[in-house]
Amino acid sequence: MKLFFLAAFLALLVTVVSAWEKEDHEIFDLVSELQASEGKGTTFYSFIGVPSTATLAQINKAYRKKSMELHPDKNPDVKGIQERFARLGIIATMLRTTEGRTRYDHFYKNGVPRWRGTGYYYSRWRPGMIEVSVFLISFTSLLQYIVQHMTYKIDIERIEKIIGEAKSAAWGPKMIPVQGSRKLKMTLANPSTDSEGKRTPAKTIDIKVDGDGTVSIPDDNGEFHPLDATSATPASIGRTWPIALVRNLYASVTNRARPTPTETPAEVNEDTTESYETESSAPGSGTATPIDGGAPKAGRAPAVKAGGVRRGNVRKRA
Repeated sequence: MKLFFLAAFLALLVTVVSAWEKEDHEIFDLVSELQASEGKGTTFYSFIGVPSTATLAQINKAYRKKSMELHPDKNPDVKGIQERFARLGIIATMLRTTEGRTRYDHFYKNGVPRWRGTGYYYSRWRPGMIEVSVFLISFTSLLQYIVQHMTYKIDIERIEKIIGEAKSAAWGPKMIPVQGSRKLKMTLANPSTDSEGKRTPAKTIDIKVDGDGTVSIPDDNGEFHPLDATSATPASIGRTWPIALVRNLYASVTNRARPTPTETPAEVNEDTTESYETESSAPGSGTATPIDGGAPKAGRAPAVKAGGVRRGNVRKRA
């Protein structure tokens, strides 16, 4: 509950701080009316005809000139001339005061909020589906790369520790190299206890230490290979999941596009012949047993293939 009230208080504080004042609303309304009358992008300075760095004297001089152009007496037939002339006077009065000009310059540099039906709000950029997808892919790839780099550092430290312990066990505490190779067993992990309370033995590995300081470990076939920093897999952008996914998709497409080898007609005929030409289970019975389980036919059966050599039926002795 305390966190809820704190969040509500902060939200209320932000609302109060970001609320516009009366003078701000006057500027917003005036800017909207000015751009609707004179064109989009028209500012107070461009309407009077001075730069944003103009002095008070320059503003007064430009105002007198502009007021002569927009005076209703000189433009009696121009529609909306009175509103434009009145708007010119309000803008000139605002730019002549330090507070009014400072307030307008803030919105002149940072942009004027737009009317959203219930109030004036800034138009914030809202990312689309593509932008969100690119951000998520880049962010997750960066995290995966960082994890790979941390894992690589841990593996390097572990390899260096194993090499040091192996040399110490083979050469002694003084680390004096000896001639020839020495094989020994090293414990990689201490004995542990599983969830059932049974004690599991410590994991050991065979290690060979050569006289030149090379430390080797065996593979699955028992062949020894040197153990060094190259045994660890460094971090790589190519092993992040987006690139790995593209590679797997490409490999699956190319493998599917490859033609599959087909059987030759000779092999098909031979397989068919061997399927249907089977010898009876009873030796010397003089009958052939079909594969479909039908009753054997009496009499002379065709020659069958046994042991890869065709031989004639053997007559049953009386």
